[in-house]
Amino acid sequence: MQKRLEKITACLDKNKAEAIEIFDLTGKNYLVDQVVIATSLNSKHTEALLNYLKNELKPEETFLGTDVSDEWVVADLGDILIHIMTAEYRTKYNMEEFLGEVAANKNYEDQD
Repeated sequence: MQKRLEKITACLDKNKAEAIEIFDLTGKNYLVDQVVIATSLNSKHTEALLNYLKNELKPEETFLGTDVSDEWVVADLGDILIHIMTAEYRTKYNMEEFLGEVAANKNYEDQD
């Protein structure tokens, strides 16, 4: 898993994504084990970053689905979600706060 995350973050960094963060949600009863968030420079850069990832990660990674808009792209790799957003959307939706809360919580089996 670590090598996969390193390859994703290296690709994003090389192609000028900013503020790349990884959230480890293993065992937290979330949709995936890892979430990567990165900021794009603008709406065209958002989609370009997705294309860079697809080109560099295939054939090792399978993109199970992508949701593309001008301001926000989500790529589903099964156990990893990648969110690429413009700075405005990243501020507006504040995924870091939500994912930080998920990461801080114990999984449901640990709760009484």
